[in-house]
Amino acid sequence: MQAEKTVTLNRKARHEFSIEDSFEAGIVLTGTEIKSVRAGRVSLSDAFARIDANEAWLVGANISPWETGNRYNHEPKRPRKLLLHRDEIVALLTRTRAKGLTLVPLKMYITGRGIAKLEIGLAKGKQQHDRRRDIAERDARRDVEREMAEARHRSH
Repeated sequence: MQAEKTVTLNRKARHEFSIEDSFEAGIVLTGTEIKSVRAGRVSLSDAFARIDANEAWLVGANISPWETGNRYNHEPKRPRKLLLHRDEIVALLTRTRAKGLTLVPLKMYITGRGIAKLEIGLAKGKQQHDRRRDIAERDARRDVEREMAEARHRSH
């Protein structure tokens, strides 16, 4: 059995939001959509998830049309239903309403059995100063690692 294959990551999500919790959701796709997903032609950069009428939906994700899809091709940015357990949907709905959190897609991947899954995060928007602090911490961590590598190199 092969491992999961990451199709796309939403790098912007971890930069603009602090992720409090994450969930795995199945995603309802048409035939040409799953072919495009397996080919890696997906963008989650402007996407978000929302809950309407006790159903979870992925909105704004761009799955490029399949080249040889002819008239059966799909709409690239159509809303796609997410498959979650009812108790997960209720928990997400209460937490997004109570704390003002949003649902952000973090990554899309194909399982070992060939099924497309989406990891969604329960996220809180970062303020500008939070982003600056994160960048400063990352730079400081890089500087320390660089200094340690140079010190190891000098000692040999």
